[in-house]
Formats: sequence, C-alpha cells, structure tokens
Amino acid sequence: MNTPLRRLSLVVALLFALLLGSATWVQFVDAGDLRDDPRNSRTLLAELGRDRGPITAATGEVLAESVPAEGPIAYRRTYPGDPSAATWAHVTGFYSVVYGATGVEDALGSLLAGTADELFYRRLSDLVTGREPSGASVELTLQPEVQEAAAEALGDQRGAVVALEPSTGRVLAMVSSPSYDPGELASLDTEEVRQAYARLLEDDADPLVNRAVAGDLYPPGSVFKLVTAAAALETGDYTPQSVLPGPAELPLPLTTISLPNVSGEACGPGDEVSLADALRISCNTAFGSLGLSLPDGAVADEAAELGFGRALQVPLRVTPSTYPEDLDEPQRALAAIGQESVRVTPLQVAMVSAAIANDGVLMAPQMVASVNAEDLSVVDAPEPRELGRAMSEDTAAALTQMMELVVQDGTGTAAQISGVDVAGKSGTAEVGDTDGDGSPEDPHAWFTAFAPAQDPQVAVAVVVENGGDAGSEASGGRTAAPIARQVVEAVIGR
Repeated sequence: MNTPLRRLSLVVALLFALLLGSATWVQFVDAGDLRDDPRNSRTLLAELGRDRGPITAATGEVLAESVPAEGPIAYRRTYPGDPSAATWAHVTGFYSVVYGATGVEDALGSLLAGTADELFYRRLSDLVTGREPSGASVELTLQPEVQEAAAEALGDQRGAVVALEPSTGRVLAMVSSPSYDPGELASLDTEEVRQAYARLLEDDADPLVNRAVAGDLYPPGSVFKLVTAAAALETGDYTPQSVLPGPAELPLPLTTISLPNVSGEACGPGDEVSLADALRISCNTAFGSLGLSLPDGAVADEAAELGFGRALQVPLRVTPSTYPEDLDEPQRALAAIGQESVRVTPLQVAMVSAAIANDGVLMAPQMVASVNAEDLSVVDAPEPRELGRAMSEDTAAALTQMMELVVQDGTGTAAQISGVDVAGKSGTAEVGDTDGDGSPEDPHAWFTAFAPAQDPQVAVAVVVENGGDAGSEASGGRTAAPIARQVVEAVIGR
C-alpha cells in the first residue's frame, strides 16, 4: 500500500472510531441526561403511555391520578377537587406533556412513572408476566383538614403557610397563594396548555411560585428575634431576666441613623427592659443592642444550627434561607431584628419554632409518608431524621416560656386559644422600595407559633405579603396571628 492510501485509510479508521465513540457516548454516558431532559417529549409521551401512580394525602384523599384517555396517548393526568380552590397545586405540581413536571410530580417523577431503580425487580416481573407496568403511589404527610384550614384562613391574600409536626418534621400543611389549576397544564391539548402557561407566567402575582419553599425569599422581621434570643441564651451570659437597653431610639455606631421602636417609646422604665419582656413586646432597640453586644458570629452560628444556609429537599427543593456575612456594627443591629439582608422561607421560620418546641432538636422536614408499589408493598417509608441539636434543652424551655408570654400578654394575643397554651412570635418586616416608585412597600406580616406549648403537636409559620387586605395597617399580631391560630385549631381539633 502506498503512502497516500495508507494515510487515507488511517483517516477513515479515525473517523469510524470517532463515530463509534460518539454513538457510544450518546447511548450510554449521556443517555440518562437526555432521557430526563424536560424538553425530551419522547420520554414524556412514553411515560404517558403508562399508568402513572397517584399522589394522595395522609388520609388517602387522591390529589393526582392518571385516567384512561382517548387517542394515541393512553393516559392523562388529572387533579381531583375544586380547581377554583387549587389548594394542593404547589404541593403536587403539574405533569405536562409540553412543560414537563413540577412539585412532587417532578421530585418523585421516576417513582410515579415506575422507572426508578427501586422498582427494577418489579419491572422485571412485569416483563416476564406480560403485565402493563405502572408507577408507584406516593402518600404524603399533609393532612387535608389542616391544609384546607390554612388555605381558607389565608384566603386570596398573597403569602404562604407551613405547618410541621415538631417531633418528626412531618409537613402537615403547605399552602402558597395565589395558586393555579394544575389540570389546565396537564391537558392533552398542547395549544390550550401553552396558552394557560403563558397566562400564568404573565401574571404579576406569580401564581406558579411556591412561596412556602422557593421564589424570592422574605425579610423575616421580628420573628427572627427568636434566633437572636436563642443565640444570647446559648452564650450563658443571658437569661430571660437579663436587663437590656430599651430606649425609644438606639443610635447606630458609625452612622448618624438611629434604630427606633415602632411605638416611638422606650420599652421600659429607665430605658431598660428584660430579655423576656423585650420579646413579649417585640422591642427593636433591645434586640438591636443585643446584636451589637453579642460575640461576633454568635447570631450567624445559631442561624446555621437552625437550618439557615442548608440545602433541603422535602422532597421539593427548598431555597436556602440566608444570614449575611461580614456585617459591620449597624448591620449587625439591623440583622438582629430580622432586617438588613436576612432572608427566609416560611418553611425555615416554621423550622425555628419546631426546634424550640422539640426541646432544641431540629428535625428534617419531610412531606412523604410512604411510597407503595401497585401490589401495595412498601417501596420506601422515610423515618424521622434529626438535622442536629440547634440549642440546649434549657434554652428551648426558656424560649418556650418567653413565647407563651407573647401570646398571653404581648403582640400575639390574637393567637390565643381557650384552654390551650400557645407559644408564638409576631413579626412585621419592612420591605423597602421594590417597584422603583420611590416609596416603600407595605410591610410583610409574620407569625410563628407552636401548641400546646408543653406538648407540641404543631409548629406553624405564616407570612402575608405586603400586609394583605390590611395593607399599610398590617402587623404580624393583627394580620398573621389569626391565620396561625386557625391552623393550630385544625391540628388539635378545636
């Protein structure tokens, strides 16, 4: 063979090797990513040919299921219930032939579709017996009566509600408002789906966003004072009776600005107040002073122990809450009262209360009770899991007593329940100018609580964006506390 032919044969051999390598890479290495790509309509169409498993509430109420369809696609996804209420939309998410899946439909998609590794041997059995493969069913921990109470109490106000079982971390309710009808996005009419999705995307209220765990995080306002109080008690240098400065205004170091109390008055005689009373009446200047006097990093460390900065999947992906780094003194004072650039999800605020209620132990939030195969055998049943000890038992006990005072005779009296000791904390968070018109927005109203205080069955967090129906007149105690009370009542049977 002469030299030109030899060179040509080497080039051809190299091209064949590259072609075989590329095909091998696509078929084996990239196969999983290509299959799971939400733009891959073939995968969606193949899955719609299977009987996708249902999603149910803790009581067995069906929240999502597949029903036979006419035409080339064997099944369509439906979401039973009143579409105008859409109480469960952000939990279940939607399953769309055009836009893929969200919510539990996405997070546990392979189990629902029957393609998960956990179902491998069952798929082999189906192959041998010739049975049509079907997906697993997912039972959630959410309680319909609690979910409905939260949705009804929040109404058409923008915001979110989360309720947890403190001892296990189980999610009892998760509501985001406004909501949407997932059935519109699960239609097999692709043009209808595109029109519905475009309408939802254009809605300024962002109904597709699950405000409970994602989207734009919220400034927590005074509910964050629980974190600051826990940090102070954990140092061992403070008790609920410790006396703090509580003037009408606290001059901030390095600036000409002062931090005022909402009332415009001092928090106690002689411009002093105990830590317990400072929490009870939500004294800004006392907690701002505490932020300045605590060891550097004490509040940040306590926030981290309570879950700030931690990536969670419940199994919905949770946006981590944040406590800012490298703060100067004025910023430390503002962060101590939940302002500055502290940002949270409602789930994170519920986790703070749940950890206090659970003697200082933080449990991983979880909204899946069990996953069951078609024959009802259990594929997975997640056990409660500790994320760690966020504070000592003594600190948790002290905070519980202080939070009870908030509800008994402080800013949270609207959360009182006859015959039940409720521990709570209100918050009214300044928002600033978010629309660029030069004027601040109405504040967010917060309330977090747990009850019964000495035998906690539920911890709840409520946020009402921009004061809801009350607008600029809103406060956490007036606006959000009654919503929290109704959720607690639904759990304890009142």
